[in-house]
Amino acid sequence: MATFQYKAKDKAGKTLAGVLEAPDRAAAVRQLERQGLTPVAVTAGGTVATAGGPARPRATFTLFSGRKPRMGMRDVLIFSTELSDLLASGMTLGNALGTLANRKSGKASDVILRELRDDIINGSSLSDALARHPETFSPLYVSMVRVGEASGALSEVMSRLVEHYERLQEVKEKVIMALVYPAIVVLLGILTLIFAMVYVIPKFSAIFRELGQALPLPTRMLIGLSTAVVHYGWAVAVVIGLLATFVHRAIKTPQGRMWWHGLQLRIPLIRGIIAASTFANFARTLATLLSNGVPALQALGIVEQTVGNVVIAAEIRKARERVTDGTTISGPLAAGKIFPPLMTDMLAVGEQTGDISGALQHIARRYESELTRSVKVFTTALEPALIVLVAIGVGFVAISILMAVFNLTSGLNV
Repeated sequence: MATFQYKAKDKAGKTLAGVLEAPDRAAAVRQLERQGLTPVAVTAGGTVATAGGPARPRATFTLFSGRKPRMGMRDVLIFSTELSDLLASGMTLGNALGTLANRKSGKASDVILRELRDDIINGSSLSDALARHPETFSPLYVSMVRVGEASGALSEVMSRLVEHYERLQEVKEKVIMALVYPAIVVLLGILTLIFAMVYVIPKFSAIFRELGQALPLPTRMLIGLSTAVVHYGWAVAVVIGLLATFVHRAIKTPQGRMWWHGLQLRIPLIRGIIAASTFANFARTLATLLSNGVPALQALGIVEQTVGNVVIAAEIRKARERVTDGTTISGPLAAGKIFPPLMTDMLAVGEQTGDISGALQHIARRYESELTRSVKVFTTALEPALIVLVAIGVGFVAISILMAVFNLTSGLNV
């Protein structure tokens, strides 16, 4: 049996220190967890494994692309919900992560959960373990967990994180669902036109050539376009692919992202969705951080990294520089002319009444409702517009063929 010195937190958040005997460090950690304690530091043989210490070297699973495994927002939401439920039931953190890690889903989350479990067993705090996976867990997530550890209310903080990510997922799904039907209409229209150009028009073209009569201008244009698609369609596809790749890489640069996100805030119909989604995300995230005791300046820094639009993020960064006392933020936000006056006025009222978090939650609900209306307006306007465009393309093909058929039959006196 070896002797271990430890530091741990009880359920009330109080830090305890002592000595225990165990066969190894993992057994010592499990012994602390059975006592209802959360290990923070464990010393064995003069070596301390602390939450704030450097991460130990370890082999990290990587996908074929060379990137570290990461969990999507839905996977993070499921993980947070399950961990919150297990902690609320009285299970210790290590046992809860062990339970989740033992499940085999075949996804990247399996690797991440095993690494989180191993980090906790070796004495790391959950916040530091999560911080080793920045591709999956945002600064908001890590900061909230750190606040929960410091206050001894990790289960309650996880519940708030679940609520926060559920709202974000709901907003994301609203935007995606708004684009599903228009995307299907456009895709089917393009496939129909390609089929007509490649398969239908060449057959009619051969018939028209055999008859040897002059064709109307729309029909000649259609046959020429069909011939170009058949013979040079591959080149057009390559050019479009290269252009798409160039544009995609360009908007990944800082200047390109700034231009693209600024354009999104100026395009009619689109700007309403982008602005409402971003402002709702900003208010909800800032309210969550402030209500859990995160200082205003630090909270603004976290929101800047998670807001999703670099133009608005740059304005938040400037607002942080204008904030002097760390509490009054409505004035600095209003000075940039990016945030709408209604939003900053409501925030100012919250500051005057001492309920900034409540004001931000009210702002979030207001812009979530605005997002719903913007999405409805967008789909209402976009669907008929796309249908008309597809109808024009298909109608041009049909009318061009019918004009040629009528012209030929009239020439034959039929």
